[in-house]
Formats: sequence, C-alpha cells, structure tokens
Amino acid sequence: MATGLPPWLKVKLPTGPVVARLKDASRSRGLSTVCEEARCPNLAECWGGGTATFMVMGDTCTRGCRFCSVATAAKPPAPDLEEPKKLALTLKEMSVDYAVLTTVCRDDLPDQGAGHLAECIREIRKVNPSLKLEMLLQDFRADKGLLETVLDAGPDVVAHNVETVERLTGTVRDAKAGYRQSLDVLAHAKEYLPKTPTKTSLMLGLGETEEELIQAFKDIRSVGVDILTLGQYLRPSGSRHHLMVERFVHPDDFKRYGEIAKRHGFLYVASGPFVRSSYRAAELFMKGHLETHAP
Repeated sequence: MATGLPPWLKVKLPTGPVVARLKDASRSRGLSTVCEEARCPNLAECWGGGTATFMVMGDTCTRGCRFCSVATAAKPPAPDLEEPKKLALTLKEMSVDYAVLTTVCRDDLPDQGAGHLAECIREIRKVNPSLKLEMLLQDFRADKGLLETVLDAGPDVVAHNVETVERLTGTVRDAKAGYRQSLDVLAHAKEYLPKTPTKTSLMLGLGETEEELIQAFKDIRSVGVDILTLGQYLRPSGSRHHLMVERFVHPDDFKRYGEIAKRHGFLYVASGPFVRSSYRAAELFMKGHLETHAP
C-alpha cells in the first residue's frame, strides 16, 4: 500500500475571481459540477480555458464503486425535471465552449434516466448551438435501446469509462458493472454513430501490472475508441470504504504508458497524475478535431 502523497501530487486547490464567478453561476440553480465535487486541481485550468463538467440526475448514485466518492442509495430522489433548462442557461452564462455531462447511475428508474439525459442534451443544443458537448455515460446495464435514446440526441463526443484493467474490475467497480460490458457499450456507440468520437479512461495505481495495462489498451482500441485518458487513482479523503492506493505512479511512467498507448492507434492520449476523464488537454484537442472535421 502507498502512503503519503509524493511531491508531484501536492498542489494548491484553485481559487480566484474566475473560479468564484463560475461557481456562483452553477450553484445559483442548484447544479453540481464534477470539477467541484471531486475537488479537482485542474478546475481553474479547465474553467479558465472554456470548459466545465456537470453531473446530472442528482448527487446520489444507485451503485457503490469502491473508487468513487459520490453518495449511494437504493432509491435516490427523482431527477429535477427543470434540470435540462437550468443546465442550458448556466452554460450560456458561463460562456464555455466545451462542456461535459456526466451522470450518476439510476438503476432505480424504468429507463435508468436515458430520457432525462437525452432531454438535457437537446435543451443545451437549443440554447447553446455552437457549444461542443461530450456525454460521459453509464452502461445502462447493457441495454442498447436505452443507450441509443441518448445517442439519438446527438452528443459531439460519447464517453464511457472502463476505469481499470479486467482482473481488478470486480474489486474496483460495483457488481452491476463489468469490463466486457463497458467494452460492449463503447463498441455499440461506435457502431451506431461511426463518425462520433468515443472516449474512455483508466485509473492507475490500483494494483494493475504493466502487462494488464497494455492488454487493456488493446481491448479498448479494438472496439474503436478514439480518445484515452490515464490518471492516478486517489483515495477519497477520510474514507475507510474506498480502496487504498497501491502505487503512486511516477510522472515518467505516465509519460511512458502514454507513448505505449499511442502506438495502439488512438487518435489522442492524455496521460499524467492529474489527468481525469474530463480533462482540459483532451477536450481542447477534441474541440479542435470536431471543428476541423465538421461537415
């Protein structure tokens, strides 16, 4: 087990007038940004550069993954029916040009929230027609029809996180999730919307071997994923439920893993200790790619 943060992971949390203004814009409508909830050290870089990530359908998940700090419950409160409009107006006020929507899992709902997510995308599109929108999806328990409900709303980028290597999936993720199930979600998204970029993320430092990591690169690329992000797993502060960090991966190793991943044919790879699934560098690249390849 790794204890005590190494020097390369010690940074000050972001502050300043830009951060304060954007926090006020989201909080005034009761919205939750993943940037704040996860106390992300990249927040100022992302918001200052014109991107933000919102978590929709509430702040409580029906799953209990052992890496995630989001609260869990068997039956969370119903989604806010006004959330699509609130999101659209808040993004307009924030003047961001790239937004990521992520979501808690809602296994308790008849459609697992697919209709609500689709409505969020449509409303944001209506109010912010030039905004590039990435949707970080749950797996919908392998229901392709529900996945297609969201895809039909037309996100610019479709993301779903594999999270870890196959051997560790049962330990790291909720029992309702699965390594192969996640690969199937990504494969179907690419088959259904072949021209829409797909994206996934892996956490490092959970006990994976280099060989397992390389196999994950192969598996992920085999289903057509275009964008890969690699970042350090950090245990939520003060938690006994969440997994311990097995290893703090050195920045040099992140660089090397990133180079290995690139050789497997990904369109873009972001790899570093502070890289997260929603990361400014990847989103900046993605925005440029979308604009260059616009019909």
